[in-house]
Amino acid sequence: MIPLPTLYYFLCYAWNRLPEPAVLLASEATAFERPLGLLAQVLLYATRRLLRAGLPRTFETRHAELTSLRGRVELAPTLGRGLLGQGRAICTFDELSAASPLHRLIAQTLGVLRRAAALPPALRRELHQVGQQFPAGLHDATLPPPTAATFRELRRQRPDSQAAFLLHICELVWLTALPEPAADGRRRFTDFRRDEVLMARIFEQFTRNFFRREQRRYRVFAETIAWQAEAPQPTDLALLPTMLTDTTLEAPDRKIILDTKYYTAALRPRYDRQRLIAPHLYQLYAYLQNQRPAPGQALEGILLYPAATQDVDVRYTLGGHPVRVVTLNLHQPWPGIAADLLRLVE
Repeated sequence: MIPLPTLYYFLCYAWNRLPEPAVLLASEATAFERPLGLLAQVLLYATRRLLRAGLPRTFETRHAELTSLRGRVELAPTLGRGLLGQGRAICTFDELSAASPLHRLIAQTLGVLRRAAALPPALRRELHQVGQQFPAGLHDATLPPPTAATFRELRRQRPDSQAAFLLHICELVWLTALPEPAADGRRRFTDFRRDEVLMARIFEQFTRNFFRREQRRYRVFAETIAWQAEAPQPTDLALLPTMLTDTTLEAPDRKIILDTKYYTAALRPRYDRQRLIAPHLYQLYAYLQNQRPAPGQALEGILLYPAATQDVDVRYTLGGHPVRVVTLNLHQPWPGIAADLLRLVE
C-alpha cells in the first residue's frame, strides 16, 4: 500500500499540479489510515483557495415562468398551459451566476464527505463550514449523485488548471463512494489503493508528468507506434491493435520507451521458479521492434514496477536494444523516489 504522503505526490503529478507544503503538513498532523482523509484535506485546501479568489461567474441557461419576456419564449409549453392570458410566459435565458455545474459538484462533494463515517469529527466540521460558503442551493443533499457523464461534460468545457484539479479530486471521491449510504446516513468509501486498474492509470500519469516537469533533456509524450507490417488487403492493417506507449522520452541521441506496470510483484512463480511477467516483456519488445529511431538515436526500453514484495533490477539486450526491468521503492521518502526516477533516464 502506498504511504499517504507519497500518494499525494502521485495525485499532484498525475493531475498536473505541484504539491502544496501546507497540505502535506495538514495531512501529517492528522494520522489518516485511508486515502479519504487525504482527499478531504486536498479538497478543502483547493476549495478555500477558490473561494478566496472569488467564485468565477459564468452564464447559465435557465428556464422559468416569467411575467416579462426574457430571452427566448417557449411557445409550446406557454400556449399549452394557457399562460398568455395570465400575462405570463415560459422563457429560456442565460443568466450570470456563480452556481456553475463545477461549483455545484464541489459543494455536493463537500457535503458527501461531511457525512463520511471514516473522517474525524473536526474534519467533517471544516467540510461543513467551507460548504456553507457556496451560494444557497448548491449544497442540496437531495441532488442525485454525479455520473460518469457529469464528469465527461465538465471536462469538455476545458477547465483551467485549478478547476481541472478540483474536478479530479471530486471524481476520485465519487469513484470510491459505495453505492448506498450506511444506515445512519453516512457514506462509506473504499480504499482506492486496492483498485489495481485505477492505480495503474494514476501510476502511468504520475510517471509521465513527473518526467515532463522534472527534467529538460527529453521531450516526454505518449506515442502511438505504427506496426511495421504489410497485408494483401491494406484495409486488413486496420485490424491490428493500437500500440500506445505509456511514456516515451526522446532526445536527439536517445529514445526511451518506458512502460509502467502497477502490479504487486515484478516476478511470478512458474514451475517453482520466479520469472518476469511474459506479456509485459512481449509488449515492450513489440514496441521496440516496430520503432524507427532517427539516425544516430539509441533506442531502449524500461519496464517500471512499484517495489511491493521484492526489489528487481535486471538488464538485457533484446532484439539489439537495451531493456531494463526495475522496481521503484515507494516506501522511501519522496526525495529518494524522485532521485531514483531521474537516475532511470540519466
